[in-house]
Parts: sequence; structure tokens; C-alpha cells
Amino acid sequence: MPDWLSNMEPHWAWLTVGVLLCAAEIVAPGFFLVWLGVAAIATGVLAFLLPIGVPMQLGVFAVLAFIALYSARRWLKNNPIVSTDPLLNQRGGRLVGEVLTLVTAIENGRGRAKVGDGEWPVRGPDAAEGTKVRVVSAEGGVLVVEAA
Repeated sequence: MPDWLSNMEPHWAWLTVGVLLCAAEIVAPGFFLVWLGVAAIATGVLAFLLPIGVPMQLGVFAVLAFIALYSARRWLKNNPIVSTDPLLNQRGGRLVGEVLTLVTAIENGRGRAKVGDGEWPVRGPDAAEGTKVRVVSAEGGVLVVEAA
């Protein structure tokens, strides 16, 4: 063990770990590490204020981490974060309601439609090439359409 590490006061180690965990939340967001960081910082403050040994500090950290994580999880369950754009990463879902032109006729329920500068597979009632169709839903990478 390096000399500087063995001479470090435990409360400084807790505070350092807490700040690093909070900073790691910025790099790898998941809304998890910040609560462990808060528990570590609180443990460091308690270790600075009270003469408690390292085993007790570990116990305090474990209890505070559990309380912080449980409380945050419960609060988030009761107050979910609502997206302003719930279809942000669902390209097919964003196309619902759009009117498209078939580039390949729908035969036996399958065809292709022009979407922007590309083509998407579509499923729906048989229709000729060039027919306008409206997207009613998306199932994976296939658009479900009806006659427009």
C-alpha cells in the first residue's frame, strides 16, 4: 500500500470516494452512483465529527447507502420522470399517422413504402404500387398500414 494512502485519515477517503462516485454519475448516468456518493460523503462527515472506527464507518456507509437507494427508488416509483418526447428512439412509432406511398405493391399482406429517402417494409391489406397508405402502428421494423 502506498505510504500516502496508509497515512490518509478515513474521513478524507470517504469524502474522496463520495465525490468520485458523484462525478462518475456524470460520465455513466444511471441515477445510481450518485446515491452511493451521497452515502459516502455523509459517512465521511460522520467520521470527521465522531470518533468511530473503520468497521463502524463501513456499517454506517452500508446503512446509509441502503436508505439512500431505497428512498430514491421509492420516490422515482411514485414520481416517474416523464419524457417530453416518449417516441424519441422509436422511429416506427413516430411515423404513426403519416401518409406514405407504396414503392412495392402489398401482396399477401407485405410490401414496401417510401419513408423520407428510404424504404420501410409494410404490412396491410393488398394494394397496388403507388397507392397512398396511412401508418396505423409499428411492430418492430414493420409498419402496419391501411388505405389512405
